[in-house]
Amino acid sequence: MSSGSQNGQPRAGKSRSLSTRLSHTARSQKLTQGGVNPVVQRASTVIVSGASKLFEPGEWTYGRHGTTTHTALKQALCEIEGSGHCVLAPSGLMACTIPLLTFTRPGGHVLAIDTVYGPTRRFLDRMLTRFGVQVTYFSPDIGEGVATLIRPETQVMFVESPGSMTFEVADAPALAKAARSAGVIAVMDNTWSAGVFHKPLGFGFDISVQANTKYVSGGADILSGAMHAVDDDIADQLEACTGDIGSNVSADDAFTVLRGARSLALRMLQHQSAAIEVANWLSYNRHVARVLHPALPASPGHDIWRRDFTGSSGLFSIQLKPARLTAVHAFLDSLELFGLGFSYGGFESLAIHCNPQLKRSMGESSPEGALIRLSIGLEDPADLIADLDQAFTRLD
Repeated sequence: MSSGSQNGQPRAGKSRSLSTRLSHTARSQKLTQGGVNPVVQRASTVIVSGASKLFEPGEWTYGRHGTTTHTALKQALCEIEGSGHCVLAPSGLMACTIPLLTFTRPGGHVLAIDTVYGPTRRFLDRMLTRFGVQVTYFSPDIGEGVATLIRPETQVMFVESPGSMTFEVADAPALAKAARSAGVIAVMDNTWSAGVFHKPLGFGFDISVQANTKYVSGGADILSGAMHAVDDDIADQLEACTGDIGSNVSADDAFTVLRGARSLALRMLQHQSAAIEVANWLSYNRHVARVLHPALPASPGHDIWRRDFTGSSGLFSIQLKPARLTAVHAFLDSLELFGLGFSYGGFESLAIHCNPQLKRSMGESSPEGALIRLSIGLEDPADLIADLDQAFTRLD
């Protein structure tokens, strides 16, 4: 049940905008039973039509294999990523780790970008090495030079772009080309763009990962992930690994993610617009040393972002000029509209102090000034700017 390409919609719909397609996908009579939304089908035991069906390959025999609610969600997610197959996971982190479990073996080797999401890095360092897999981190600006790091035993290349917290943009086509030439499975964590503004599968990546927890669901109330692929065999192997470890997504969670996905394209335009307005204002603030937002010309990887992305999300960082930690905490504590919390992509704006969790194998592991990550929600950007402005007085 990994494929989401057969959604019962007219093929002409493929040329329509994403917002239109997300409004109309997964609404066949079979899925909705006459309503606007798909039914929430909860199931563990499945009653089959005959004894011969109990062990028939491809037959639906157990609820963990998914229900019509999951099928509906997969169809919508495939529209977002431009994929033919979608495999669901109960969290974004598990969507990152399942490809690593699927395509590595003892004695193997993984190449991972040095700016990868912290919990993914923790899994690589703590769990995967326990299984006899070596990990090498590479700089986000390595480009085609990554080919020199590929070994005969290299099995997976894992990339996140832009990078977590510091937002460097990787050269996706060059990395994918190097991986494909060596027969290495290339995985991209594409959560920052929500799949709306970046299409890794189109650049040659084998798997594109989404944490639906964030922008896709948009409500800050669901943990969910997805793995996207074009190749049938890769999708089948992801599905098999998901089944082998007993991973499961509830029908209620699937329904809630789908409900959020309907408005994703429109929400991303608002996140993008508001974040750029706030980022531009911050660029002129005397307390800010630099703004790390890929859409800003001074940000690392801006030229690659402009070439490979069609837009930007609401997540970026600022590096403050050197200040005492107590003053940094006072700045954060005085924010009224920004919640202090992890994750991003919801309707509410968030801020976190990144320095305590920064871990790099190369380059600048801890900037001189405090690194603050901002997630710009759906509030009026003028109100967010005013909130930041009053909070900056704590740094005087």
